Amino acid sequence: MPELAFSIAGVQAAARGLTPLLQFKLVLTNRSESEAIQAVMLHTQIQIEAPRRAYNPREQAGLSELFGPPEQWGQSLRNKLWAISHTTVSAFAGRTEALLPVPCTYDLNVAATKYFYALESGDVPLLFLFSGTVFYAAPDGQLQIQQISWNQETHFALPVNVWRDLMEQHYPNSAWLALQREVFDRLYAYKRARGFATWEQVIEGLLPALEPEGVPA
Repeated sequence: MPELAFSIAGVQAAARGLTPLLQFKLVLTNRSESEAIQAVMLHTQIQIEAPRRAYNPREQAGLSELFGPPEQWGQSLRNKLWAISHTTVSAFAGRTEALLPVPCTYDLNVAATKYFYALESGDVPLLFLFSGTVFYAAPDGQLQIQQISWNQETHFALPVNVWRDLMEQHYPNSAWLALQREVFDRLYAYKRARGFATWEQVIEGLLPALEPEGVPA
């Protein structure tokens, strides 16, 4: 029976992607060379291993929405599910490579985006958990099917700058702000009434009201 091993050899942004997309280079190795792998239908769960790195005070402040104040992190700092990726690996013998596509978003209502946005430098520790189905030829030539063992996993350190560069490529010098429809309608009415040409002017017009409350403008 096949004995597959998995590792991540690197990551890159998809060239000329219409939407933000990271592609992880997956290496598959069959330790047992007696079977020819016909195909692998692979499902990969990717988790952010938040407890496996240190955070400076500014990063801690940025992560308070996700994990609460740092004094509570002993209980609240846990892995977060980032994405689930599906891919099909074609026939190979011994060793092959495949790409794991992971769509990304700049929506700051999404927990993973909040996490990435809060980090200033360093790496994001990731855990890849694999499952799926292996199709292979037995020595007699008969097609066989095997499930990937539940304990197949690997780790990878994603440089924060890879994610930041991807967002800058698709949304240069920008950030997303999602609002409920009713709040947006009120803000849009304010924009029209004041004759503001851009949404930046709207926000700049509102920020001075925060100064008496001690909020940096």
